[in-house]
Amino acid sequence: QVHLAESGGGSVQAGGSLRLSCTNAGYTNRGYCMAWFRQAPGEERAEVAALDLNDGRTLYVDSVKGRFTISQDSAKNTVFLQMNNLRPEDTAVYYCAAATPIKGDCPTSKYQYKGWGQGTQVTVYS
Repeated sequence: QVHLAESGGGSVQAGGSLRLSCTNAGYTNRGYCMAWFRQAPGEERAEVAALDLNDGRTLYVDSVKGRFTISQDSAKNTVFLQMNNLRPEDTAVYYCAAATPIKGDCPTSKYQYKGWGQGTQVTVYS
C-alpha cells in the first residue's frame, strides 16, 4: 500500500495561516478522493476537507468552512490544505488519505480511507 506524506505543520498564533502539503503519488489517477483529517489528543480522527479528483468537488466540515481550502497541483502530485484564520481549537495532528468514491461522493468515514502517513502537527496558540 502506498503511504502518503504530509508536511507543512507548525506553531502559529491564532488568526494566522498555514499551508499543509500531501504528496499523493500512487493516488493521482482520476477515481480517487483525497481528504484531510485531523486528530486532537483524546479525540477521534475526523475529516475536515475532501476533494474529488474526478470532478473537483470539495466538501468541508462546518467548523472550517470559509477558512480552509483543499486543492491539488496535479503536476506535482500534491494536495494542499490552506488554513487561514486559525483558531486554538484547530490544534491537532493533520493527516491526508485517499479513498474511492461511494455512489459518486467522497466518503467521510476514516475507515473508507487508506494510505495514512505520519501526520503533521498543527498548534495554534492564543
